[in-house]
Amino acid sequence: MTSRTPRIQRAVALLGAIAIGAAALAAAACGGTSSSDKTATASAGGGAKTPAATSAATKAAASPAAQATQPATGGAATTFMIADTSLGKVLTDDKGMTLYTFKNDVAGNGKSACAGQCLVDWPALTVASGAPSKPAGATGDVALITRDDGAMQVTYNGLPLYRFISDKAPGDTKGEGVGGIWFVAKP
Repeated sequence: MTSRTPRIQRAVALLGAIAIGAAALAAAACGGTSSSDKTATASAGGGAKTPAATSAATKAAASPAAQATQPATGGAATTFMIADTSLGKVLTDDKGMTLYTFKNDVAGNGKSACAGQCLVDWPALTVASGAPSKPAGATGDVALITRDDGAMQVTYNGLPLYRFISDKAPGDTKGEGVGGIWFVAKP
């Protein structure tokens, strides 16, 4: 019986370490702060950061390419367009799905404030290579930013663009006003 005790103690210690790690990952994915805290912080020019996010942000800040906003000058197939919806003309992806902006993003800073579960609910509009073409009728500037994961995200007037997981058909605009921080991208 005594030979089992050290194994049980190691198993309990391992399970405890796993639970702590899972809690830390969940906190990092959720940002560890409320939406109103994030909005206030983003408005002040900062971003809510957990220790894990701070480490990733520090590494990303050390890379000039990660902060650069690259002008979109064409050369690739159109990644997004303008469509009529119940909310008027909005930007959509190439399948007609409505695109949104996030109030916690700061225009022109070359970063996205949406990570973790946020990206599950609000997938970023990204391109594999090349800059997207500006849709006919669009008046804003189109560019790319490099996300912390290395993906190239499309921006419009300096704000990263996202889709909404609950929009199921072209023209859906279910993300408009969600949490008071998500809004359709207008041309």
